[in-house]
Amino acid sequence: MAKKVKKKKPNLTDDIRASWEEALRYARGEKTGAIVHTVIPSDTDARLARHKLGLSQRDFAGLIGTGVGTVRKWELGTRRPSGAARTLIEVIKSEPKAVARALRKQMVS
Repeated sequence: MAKKVKKKKPNLTDDIRASWEEALRYARGEKTGAIVHTVIPSDTDARLARHKLGLSQRDFAGLIGTGVGTVRKWELGTRRPSGAARTLIEVIKSEPKAVARALRKQMVS
């Protein structure tokens, strides 16, 4: 009768080591089974516009009339602003002081 060989159940350390070794092989240009995800950055930099106004994601979202989740996705590059939002972001990037002045007037009124 043939003896059954029990397969050793991999533990977290073994999984991490195997992943690290695969990453090193991939970095050296070797063929691996790695799945590579590429994030294409948005040509509209919402984070830069937000920083130029000195606002949090929540405040920036409220200012331009969208949800904070949307702003997060723009900044992560998983979503791209469209239409009026993209135009406003570009204006903020080039003229943040003018936009801040205009919006202050709007908030005071």
